[in-house]
Amino acid sequence: MNSTPGTTRYLDVTGGRIAYDDSRGDGVPVVLLPGMLDKRAAYRHLAPLLTAAGHRVITMDLRGLGESSTGFTDYTPAAIADDLVALLAHLDLHGAVLVGNSYTGATVVRAAGLAPERTGGVVLIDAFVENLPLNGFQKALFGLVGPLVAAFPGLWSALQKFYYPTDRPADFDAYRAGLAEMLRDPARKAALRGYLKGDSAPVGWCEAVDVPALVLMGSKDPDFPNPELIADRQAAALRGRKVMIENGGHYPMAGHPRAVADALLPFLNEVAR
Repeated sequence: MNSTPGTTRYLDVTGGRIAYDDSRGDGVPVVLLPGMLDKRAAYRHLAPLLTAAGHRVITMDLRGLGESSTGFTDYTPAAIADDLVALLAHLDLHGAVLVGNSYTGATVVRAAGLAPERTGGVVLIDAFVENLPLNGFQKALFGLVGPLVAAFPGLWSALQKFYYPTDRPADFDAYRAGLAEMLRDPARKAALRGYLKGDSAPVGWCEAVDVPALVLMGSKDPDFPNPELIADRQAAALRGRKVMIENGGHYPMAGHPRAVADALLPFLNEVAR
C-alpha cells in the first residue's frame, strides 16, 4: 500500500518493522536511506527538491532507529539491505534509484546486487564503500569514540558540529538534539551498540552492481583524509561518475541540499530514459 504524502507507514520485516514515507510522485522512484544513528529526516531539506521535480521520493528509517521498531539483533549493512529489498517489493518498485549516506552506502550497493530487476541506479553520499584501510590513529580514534557514544549518547549530538564544517541548516541545533534524545531511549541503545559494531565498508559488493551509479562526496568531509580520493575509488568500482559537493561535510544533503539536488536530478533524468 502506498502512503499518503507526509505520513508514516510501516512494513513488517524479519525481526521487527521498518518505518517509511512515500511522496507518490509519478517520476523516478528514489529511495533515501540515512546514515548510522540517524533518522530518515536527514533528507528533510533534499526530499522536497526532488518531489518538486516530479519524482516519487521514499525515505526509510533504519532498523532500531527513527520510527522503526527496536529489538532487532542484526544491524549490519547486509541486514538493512534485506529490509530495503523487502520495501522495494512491498511497493512493487521498478527502476528505483537507491541512495545511501555514510553507513548505508554499502546497503544500497548490496541491495542493487540482490534486486537488479527493481533497481535503476545507485547513489552514494559520503559513503564508506571502497574506503582505504584505517591507519593506527584512525583505529584508535574510532575504538575510543564508539564506546563513548554508547555510554553518552549526547556525544553524538556534539559530534554533529564536526560533521558540518561549513554550512549548517537553520534547524541544525533542534535536529541534533533530537538525535541525542532518540539515542537515550534504552531500547535504542541496543541498536546504537549494534551499529557501532557493524562493518560499514565491506569489500567486493560493488562487483555485483550493473546499473548506473553516481558518487556524491563533500569536499570537506572530516571522515576522510582525502574525500576526493575515496570518491574516485567508489566511482571506479561502480563504473560510475563522481560529483564533489564544494565545502560539503559528511551530510551534504542537509548542509548543501541545493547542490546535492543539482547533481542528483540530472542523474535521475538519465535513469528515466
